[in-house]
Amino acid sequence: MKVRALGLLSGGLDSSLSALLLLKQGIEVEGLYFNNGFCIIEAQKKLGKKTLNPVEDFVSKYKINLRYIDIRDEFLEILKNPKYGYGSAFNPCIDCRIMMLKKAKEIMEDENFDFIFTGEVLKQRPMTQMPRTLKLIEIKSGLEGLIVRPLSQKLLPETIPEKKGLIKRELLMDIEGRGRKKQIKLAKELGLSNYPSPAGGCCFLTDKNYKGRFLDLINYKKEIKPVEFFLIKIGRHFRLSKDVKLIIGRDEKENEILMEKSKGFILLVPSEPAPYGVLDLTKDEKILNLAAEILLSFCKRKKEVFIDFHFPDGEIIKLSKLPEQKSFEIYKIK
Repeated sequence: MKVRALGLLSGGLDSSLSALLLLKQGIEVEGLYFNNGFCIIEAQKKLGKKTLNPVEDFVSKYKINLRYIDIRDEFLEILKNPKYGYGSAFNPCIDCRIMMLKKAKEIMEDENFDFIFTGEVLKQRPMTQMPRTLKLIEIKSGLEGLIVRPLSQKLLPETIPEKKGLIKRELLMDIEGRGRKKQIKLAKELGLSNYPSPAGGCCFLTDKNYKGRFLDLINYKKEIKPVEFFLIKIGRHFRLSKDVKLIIGRDEKENEILMEKSKGFILLVPSEPAPYGVLDLTKDEKILNLAAEILLSFCKRKKEVFIDFHFPDGEIIKLSKLPEQKSFEIYKIK
C-alpha cells in the first residue's frame, strides 16, 4: 500500500523542497494551502497585479493535488488575542501554526494519510522553529510524532513514520539556521526553479512596517470588522481622534477598493482628480473638515474642490475647500 503524506504548502522554497524529498522516496504527496487573509500574493491579486501564486505553479508542474482552506474568519479571532503572543511584528505565528496543523490532522485522520509534513527548518525562525517550540506545536495540535520536517529531520527526534519504516531517514536533510545556501543547492539538484526569493516574506503580519496599523486598530476599536484588517494593507492611514480613522487611497486601484469596501463607513468622493477616502462614522464638523483637508493635501489642483461625504444611510454632506500642501504627519499611523 502506498505511503501517503499531507503537507502544508505555501509555494515557498522550503515547503516545495520538502515535498520533492518525499516524492523522491515514492511517497504520495498532497498539499494544503491555508488562506488566513494576510497572504501578500493574494493581496497583490486583489490590487490588480498579475501575480501567480507560486504554489499553483509548483503543484501543477509536479502533479500534486492541492486543497485551498479558508481560515480567515477563525484566524481573525486568534489575531485579536493570541494565546502565545505576537512575534517581532504583529504575527501570532505559534497560534496560527497550531490551528493549521489541527485542521490538517482532521483531514489526515478522515482520509487515512500516514503523516503530516512541513517545510520548517530548525532554528530558522526564532518564534516557531526552535526545538522547544516545534515540540509545543506538535503537542498542542495533537500530532506528536506525526509531523515530518524533511529539511531538518536528521537533527530532530525520530518520528512515528520513520519508526514504522514508512520514510527513510537517511534520505532526509540536516539543515538548520537562517542561511539558505543549502536549500538553493538542493533546489538545483532536484531541478526546482522559479521559486520566490527566500528572503521575501509571505504574510503581511510579519512585516514590521504594518505593526503600527495593527496596534492602532486593536488599541482603538472594541468591535473590529473583518474588512478593517483587510484595509490595513492599503492606503495612507490617519488617526483623527480616539474614535475616527481616515484611510486615503494611493492610486486608482486602491480608490476602487475603498469604494467597494466602504459599507459601514463614510466614503469621501472629491469632485476633481484626487484620492478617495473612507472615514469612521462621525458628524463632528471639525473631524469632517480635518479629513477633507488631509485628503486634499494629496490633490495637485489649486482651484476649489468639492468633497461629498457619503454616509451609509444615504445622507450626503458636501464640503468645499482649496487644496493645501500641508504636512499632516501628526495624524499619520506609521
